[in-house]
Amino acid sequence: MILGRMSPTDDPLSAPGHRSVPDAGAAVPDSGFSLGLTGKLLIAMPGIDDPRFERAVILMCVHSPDQAMGVTVNRPLDGVSLRSVMGKLGVGGAEAAPDQDVLSGGPVERERGFVLHTDDYETLDSTLPITPGISMTATREVLDALTDADRRPVRSRLVLGCAFWAPGQLEGELARNIWLTAEVEADIIFDDAHDTKWSRALARLGISADRLSAAAGHA
Repeated sequence: MILGRMSPTDDPLSAPGHRSVPDAGAAVPDSGFSLGLTGKLLIAMPGIDDPRFERAVILMCVHSPDQAMGVTVNRPLDGVSLRSVMGKLGVGGAEAAPDQDVLSGGPVERERGFVLHTDDYETLDSTLPITPGISMTATREVLDALTDADRRPVRSRLVLGCAFWAPGQLEGELARNIWLTAEVEADIIFDDAHDTKWSRALARLGISADRLSAAAGHA
């Protein structure tokens, strides 16, 4: 897992072939591009032609003219826990960390770790604010903090991998009605009821998951 080898200034998307995530707190140039999807949820429509994203709920972490990056928040990795990952990385006191599932964030950089957390935790130069109340940190320091009840955030979730779109790709998918968008709810990001997150995200839009699935099946 690459998170364990990152330095405090490493960028979570700094690997070759990927553009880097903007620095936390950096000014965004006035390019006329709407950053409206940063901090929003993407909800997969029924019938999406990629099984990796069937009924996926994705938290959008970055959306700019150059890239779009998000992490899936409703796909637990079978048999993988936060404590087991921390133990493999040699993080001291892993048994004191929260006992929770680790999520599969997407098909890109599947060995790279991202910790989503409430914004009561922050590391200088390496925490990326996503939306009021929710941030992301991808350095070893946050794992150390998770073992300490006095330093760790109130809520957190370790995610491995991410979803990444090239310039204009996500906008094209939205135009083809592959995704719906919704406001974030902290429980959808952090709680353990992964099987209901897709239907709950739809419910925030006033949409019944059963009716939507039936309509798609008869299109």
